[in-house]
Amino acid sequence: MCALIILPVMFVSKVADIWVAVALISLAAAGHQGWASNIFTMVSDIYPKKVVASVTGLSGFAGAVGGALSATFVGIVLGNTGSYFLIFMMASSVYLVNWIIIKIFIYEIKPIRF
Repeated sequence: MCALIILPVMFVSKVADIWVAVALISLAAAGHQGWASNIFTMVSDIYPKKVVASVTGLSGFAGAVGGALSATFVGIVLGNTGSYFLIFMMASSVYLVNWIIIKIFIYEIKPIRF
């Protein structure tokens, strides 16, 4: 559900009313927060207690690197297209793509047995 409520944010650059844009961004922020809560909970549901902190830390590191690289990517896309639509489209759809990847590779959320 959280991945789906983020999708409408792709239309932020196309709306004329600022309050509609604020509402769309607010909806996406709420979806992101729910997504983040679910992802952290999923890690603790799958991995044993002794490795949860390591997996969460590695995930946070990967997210920080991705965030740093995406800033450059956003600048390149904006410079070439002059529009935020593609940026918002990618930012909104990546949650749905990630959800699909999770569903493909994690059939059932259950603890891993070592």
